[in-house]
Amino acid sequence: MIIANQISDQEIETLLEEILTYHGYDFTEYARASIKRRIMRIFSLEKFETFLQLRNKVINDRKFFKRFVEEITVNVTEMFRDPKFYKCLRSDIFPKLTAYPFIRIWLAGCSTGEEAYSIAILLKELNLLDKSLIYATDLNPLVLEKAESGIFSLSQMKTYSKNYIESGGIKDFSSYYTATYDLVKFNRDLRKKMIFSTHNLVSDRSFNEFQLILCRNVFIYFDRDLQHKVLQLFDASLEKNCFLALGTKETIDFSPIARKYERVQNQKIWRKLQ
Repeated sequence: MIIANQISDQEIETLLEEILTYHGYDFTEYARASIKRRIMRIFSLEKFETFLQLRNKVINDRKFFKRFVEEITVNVTEMFRDPKFYKCLRSDIFPKLTAYPFIRIWLAGCSTGEEAYSIAILLKELNLLDKSLIYATDLNPLVLEKAESGIFSLSQMKTYSKNYIESGGIKDFSSYYTATYDLVKFNRDLRKKMIFSTHNLVSDRSFNEFQLILCRNVFIYFDRDLQHKVLQLFDASLEKNCFLALGTKETIDFSPIARKYERVQNQKIWRKLQ
């Protein structure tokens, strides 16, 4: 029996190529250290005796493969995460979009949907929700199912409410959901302005023109070439004078598209100039 830290880089490469061949999921340009660490974790949790057993399970057992994808795609998120970012959206970004007859927003890598509902709440409070549509996409269909349900743990609401208030929220946060036992369900009027769909940033193309694209805390798992490729996809999908938002540790500064953008305040938000 081998242990996880004995898995070679070449074995990881082989597995990623097989996943692309048999399932069409392309993880070959993900940051190697990060994805290897997550594969090793699965190997240990499932108590495989050889790496070949893991490979065979991934290729031949579709139920296991779905769980595998859920494990290696990072789904750490919360509502109004980084309140200063949402305050900037509220005070500086959305007011600049009010002149558009319709506002299309792409939330790429939406995970379980907390960010989508946060954006919808902001839009509602600015009286923009009725003329907006949020396209929330992710590679992982399992997290999209949870996002689409609008159901979250009641235990998270204290943190989310604190974030909401710090972001400039103007209402009682609990007015946006109904609590039942240990779960909450967010209001239908928020959900009806969202479209949840699978989208692979590695291989899928642009599907609309947007006034705001958010892809926060996803690039940290991509290698530099893939970051450039995805930024070009976003550039092709973003209307002139509109906005691109990334995570706090992410940037467009070293990308070929950087010359076409200007930074907004001290947030990781850029406006497309050309």
